[in-house]
Amino acid sequence: MVRRRALLQSAALGAVSALVGRSTVDVRLIRPGDAAYGDAKLGYFTQYDAQRPSAIAKVLTPADVQRCVEIARQERTRITARCGGHSYPGYSTADGALVVDVRGLDRIDVRPDGTAEVGAGVLLMDLYIALANAGRMMPAGTCATVGISGLTLGGGIGMTARQFGLTCDRLVSARIVTPDGVHRTVSETEHADLFWALRGGGGGNFGIVTSFVFRTEPARDLTTFALAFPSAALASLLSAWPDWQGRAPDALTSTLGVGSGATPHVEVSGCFAGTQVNLKPVLDDLVRRAGAQPTSRRETEQSFLAAMERFAWCRAGDGSCRPSWNGGGGSQPRGSYVATSRMLTKPITDPQELADIFRNTPNSYNMIDGLGGAVGRGPETAFPHRGALASIQVELSLQAGEANARRAMGVARDELGKMFGANGYVNYIDPQMPDWAQAYYGSSLTRLREVARKYDPDRVFTFAQGLA
Repeated sequence: MVRRRALLQSAALGAVSALVGRSTVDVRLIRPGDAAYGDAKLGYFTQYDAQRPSAIAKVLTPADVQRCVEIARQERTRITARCGGHSYPGYSTADGALVVDVRGLDRIDVRPDGTAEVGAGVLLMDLYIALANAGRMMPAGTCATVGISGLTLGGGIGMTARQFGLTCDRLVSARIVTPDGVHRTVSETEHADLFWALRGGGGGNFGIVTSFVFRTEPARDLTTFALAFPSAALASLLSAWPDWQGRAPDALTSTLGVGSGATPHVEVSGCFAGTQVNLKPVLDDLVRRAGAQPTSRRETEQSFLAAMERFAWCRAGDGSCRPSWNGGGGSQPRGSYVATSRMLTKPITDPQELADIFRNTPNSYNMIDGLGGAVGRGPETAFPHRGALASIQVELSLQAGEANARRAMGVARDELGKMFGANGYVNYIDPQMPDWAQAYYGSSLTRLREVARKYDPDRVFTFAQGLA
């Protein structure tokens, strides 16, 4: 991999050589034709492998990021940031874009006061390991190779959300290169409007974050659980689960997972910030409400890190939590599916209808992730779904081809919209989402657009579902 002073000195990115000649900043650049380009351009999803960014800038410092933003602004070059590369529509590996790969910004500093400074390129499992080693924990997601940046900027739903809130709720401050090229600190007292927007306003909209400071919690043992139910119990479980989750202690966050087909897999799994003894009566109550005995039931007390490994389906010590692409050096497989979302905003009045939507969405797995608790009581941020009971994510494999998967996904999304409203979670961004801006940002949309206009009047950070 080469290291070039002449950043972006290629015809593919326009006539930037005069600007580059004035630069005093070296940036690691990979362009079409370089041996490393084929791997460096890849994101998590295989269906976007044919996309060809104009260049991938391997940034190592905030000054590198500033240089990239400077050129994008002055030459009107499309620019996008990439951390974990899990953008559902492939926006972080877009055709013709300068991809600013922030994975080199991977420093983690867990401080004596319990805050943690986390580089924008850190992946979730690396964060969990560093926190656990320091005796700390914080709420975040379940996929080992998701980047902390995209997760935080969209909100950050995870398996301890009801106890500890969203990932963005733990944010104390951030450092961001805004579209004017300035490296700013944002917090409740500095650029408070931008700080508000970065907590739920979605990735890619306001600049490129270089680091975060989070409040963390003392690490504690957690009890993870999974109850598999007979397929025939699906409708009764869908009827019982929302009220049960809503009345459960904040210490419990659960997911109701449903497969597709005539006899779908049905499971309630999750995490309890407490002991197995205290969890047992809560789960017994769910079984009573569902009116069906689970076909299997597991409850395991384990450390914070072990619980995060379980949810990620990997082990931190054997490489299975590390990316197998982009020089990650691990064996974590890539994804081949599409996804969409809605928010569960009210009780499920027709559980059989919802069961039929899940069953009839071919090659799908559907997840209803509990919210409420600390999420509903969270601080004032751009995340607009504080009152939602849960999020609903619909994932479809590409077994029948991407076009067929997207058609089936659209049917499910629109049927769910009729039941629960035209809304969705921006971290599960869907390129075909109707009225996407209102769906993702709701009551925050007007203010978010004002912030975008203020900090990005020249529309440097633009993409198909961008606020600028």
